[in-house]
Amino acid sequence: MPQTWLHGGSVAAIVVGNTLYIAGQEGEEENGKLKVGGIGPETQGALENLAKVVKAAGFELSDVVSVTVYLADIKEFEAMNKVYRAFMPNPKPTRATVQVVRLVNDARIEISAIAVKQP
Repeated sequence: MPQTWLHGGSVAAIVVGNTLYIAGQEGEEENGKLKVGGIGPETQGALENLAKVVKAAGFELSDVVSVTVYLADIKEFEAMNKVYRAFMPNPKPTRATVQVVRLVNDARIEISAIAVKQP
């Protein structure tokens, strides 16, 4: 039976076997509001939220093998990437980055991921 972790009333992640599937995380503060200041702070917040979910499920950031980044504006890629590269441990996971028309809460970024625990 898969295990699930909740964040803000929604399923934030599900574990099947040794694999953790993490739902999209936005750069929200504890109060549920987006971090202010644009793509940099929102990226930092989304990554911090992702890390919280990963750790709550008993995994480490180093277990993350794949990341998908959804950007409201692909022109913000470089600013996002600067924060991402400083935050994620080496070796970096594979990553796809796509531009979307609109994100929930008018966020600038949402990040989902897959982590695998080595036996």
